Amino acid sequence: MGRLIEELDYRATAMGPLILRRRWVAAIDADVVEVILGEEHLMSSLFTVGETELAVRGLAAAKGASLRVLVGGLGLGYTARAALADDRVTSVDVVDALAPVIEWHEAGLVPLGESLGQEPRCHLKPGDFFGWFDTPRGPTERYDVVLLDIDHSPRALLHPEHARFYAVDGLQRLRDGITEGGVFAMWSDEGPDADFIALLEAVFANVRAEVVAFDNPLTGGASTCTIYVCDRI
Repeated sequence: MGRLIEELDYRATAMGPLILRRRWVAAIDADVVEVILGEEHLMSSLFTVGETELAVRGLAAAKGASLRVLVGGLGLGYTARAALADDRVTSVDVVDALAPVIEWHEAGLVPLGESLGQEPRCHLKPGDFFGWFDTPRGPTERYDVVLLDIDHSPRALLHPEHARFYAVDGLQRLRDGITEGGVFAMWSDEGPDADFIALLEAVFANVRAEVVAFDNPLTGGASTCTIYVCDRI
């Protein structure tokens, strides 16, 4: 065992200090890689089931072939990698507001190494997902599947400006950027939110909130997250 915590990179951002670190976890007797933004714990390589299931369940609901996928939030890259594992996917655009996160992937500092940066179907793009659909997109610019994993939940936001997305107008702009028959799926660290489900049902069809359970070695039990999956008709 080396140092308990090793800082791999530190960047000052408009949203606060951004840190990539490696930490030894006694419960598993191994190192994990974590992303910290200010006081917020954004991502850990110890817990990746939810990120993977976001892509698996979102794509399971998609129909057809030659799918164009948009991922909101790069993190450690597990959602994007799971999307690329689907043979029907022809392209994955990953949008992240934190440019250093993209640089970490390009430099191979994350557990996935350079796999996303070197994958020709994957395009890492600095930008604001929540403003991505402010400009209407033509038929050839729309996505078949949109996967979102940025905020902790529809209520626990990383930045107050994100709130405009979690409203009927924001969700309608998103819907208009998805192809007919396409899918929107979103991860949440909290249980199903009845108010948010009602918002989704005002814009999308066949809305379901799927609870995902996974082992938590820190507690010795199980933890859960929620994947919202919706159809664009």
